[in-house]
Amino acid sequence: MTDSLAAGTRVLRTQSRGIAGDAGTTPAAPGGDPIPAGASESTDLKACCARSYQSDVVALILGESYHPGGLELTRRLAGSLGLRTGQKVLDVASGPGATAFLLAAEFGVQVEGVDLGEQSVAQANAKAAERGIADRVRFTVGDAEQLPLADGSVDAVVCECAFCTFPDKPTAAHELARVLRPGGRLGITDVALDPTRLDEELQSMAGWVACLADARPLGEYVSLLEAEGLKVTLTEDHDEALARMIDQIDARLVAFRMAKVPALETIDFDQARRRVASAARAVEAGIAGYKLLVAEKPL
Repeated sequence: MTDSLAAGTRVLRTQSRGIAGDAGTTPAAPGGDPIPAGASESTDLKACCARSYQSDVVALILGESYHPGGLELTRRLAGSLGLRTGQKVLDVASGPGATAFLLAAEFGVQVEGVDLGEQSVAQANAKAAERGIADRVRFTVGDAEQLPLADGSVDAVVCECAFCTFPDKPTAAHELARVLRPGGRLGITDVALDPTRLDEELQSMAGWVACLADARPLGEYVSLLEAEGLKVTLTEDHDEALARMIDQIDARLVAFRMAKVPALETIDFDQARRRVASAARAVEAGIAGYKLLVAEKPL
């Protein structure tokens, strides 16, 4: 997958972004580039990630659902939240809307999707209109660190394979807790890892866009949520879903290379597969995994 990514005022040269494998496993940005630091650079980093996730090539490589476990794991997460017909749910980093549409169709809830990508939001709203459910599912451009919702306005929040990419995680945790009503629940599925053992290349901009460079141990996610007054009621390991997604991406890269797909003609497939292999080794070694977490806001 390719596109030009901005970091600060620098425009990184366009080249393939071999996947670093994980939950929101998007192909990685150019390797070797330093991770941005500082408030203004944080904004550029978020814009960079938003552009990468709304690329057509991402959809081609990852399919309808952009995270390990796909819609099956989304159903597991929704079931763990005890969703009921008529409840209002916020989907943070909603992307193309696959999760939101599933929740509305199978759980009878109203869904507000928030995503930083304007193109993703426009396309998701168009799909909702085409399906005749725009009155129950709508999408808004917004930042997870400054959610455009009132305090205590939703019954549940879901955030799949995205929390690890938020530069200011304490602020994001505060926002997720703020919009929940008392008794409401938060469900997260995400990459968790030991950053001290992460391969150097995956600590670059490439690893950040691929949801690895700033992923944290599960215990740190729990601490961030508890600091906002939430009570973690469930954690589950789904590392096999991450390993399976990495294998699927590698298989698709091989197939696309043989088929000479025009949309992927600028990809450096050798580099992409090296990064896939690096991600696979991280999972096999227990450095990286995929977790499900549910937390509740006290009454």
